[in-house]
Amino acid sequence: MMDSKTRQWIVKIPPPVWTLGFLAVAYGVRSIGGWAAVFVIRSTATAFLFGGVGLVIAAWAVLIFAFAGTEIEPASHSNKLLVTRSPFNFTRNPMYLGLILMSLGVALYFGPWPFFAVPVLVFLLCDRIFTPFEEAKMARQFGAQYTEYCAKVRRWL
Repeated sequence: MMDSKTRQWIVKIPPPVWTLGFLAVAYGVRSIGGWAAVFVIRSTATAFLFGGVGLVIAAWAVLIFAFAGTEIEPASHSNKLLVTRSPFNFTRNPMYLGLILMSLGVALYFGPWPFFAVPVLVFLLCDRIFTPFEEAKMARQFGAQYTEYCAKVRRWL
């Protein structure tokens, strides 16, 4: 089990930065030892589909937060309001979902297996670290309103 001090350190680095780091490591691993020819799944059209859908979902959610005037930074101590409209009607985590889909698009574009570890790692990071941190913060801050929202809208899909 991860202690709260470690979790707080991880949460200070936003998920897009973690994702870029994971992608850089995947690129490095791919470049070492001939991994480029091992377990290659590549589809440019599917890559652009997943990447594009992920970008649209994440950008939509960011814009909704911006128009609402609330914080986008996961490590913020509080949020000004509970956003439940637009993409937040379908998933409580559209920004993270978009990031996962974008990283899957990158994996499908490049092809070798190290890139396919990235969406899995991003999902695990968001699902096990960022989302519980944010859910606890939102539950403390918005109480019954947040509990009702969680009962209506799934964490992912």
